Amino acid sequence: MEPVSQPMKRCGCGTPSEKCEELARTIQPAKLDPDRTLVFDVRREADYTASDEIIPGAMWKNPDKIDAWIGAVPRTLDVVVYCVRGGAVSNNVVDRLQAAGVKARFIEGGLEAYKAAGGKLAAK
Repeated sequence: MEPVSQPMKRCGCGTPSEKCEELARTIQPAKLDPDRTLVFDVRREADYTASDEIIPGAMWKNPDKIDAWIGAVPRTLDVVVYCVRGGAVSNNVVDRLQAAGVKARFIEGGLEAYKAAGGKLAAK
């Protein structure tokens, strides 16, 4: 059986390895600066609709329709995604983005952890 090649994860440091901080799948909620990062809110549609808050500057992207929008995501920018609690939804979106060559991470603990860490919010 031939080995299946996996797409390389992108790293800005020039020496990618599993220990490289640039390759981390997650970002600590307190370390997110939404003014310097492309942020996607990937909460499921019902969760997004039921909420009245969002991280400032975040764009909502329906995770169930990722095939429709993944091609437009810039490959040259750092991308951070979040869902409600940083679980399966964020993980699946990050997997798909990284496989497409996007340097993507998700907020550990999702929007709830971001709020608990004192992150700034905006009304939708």
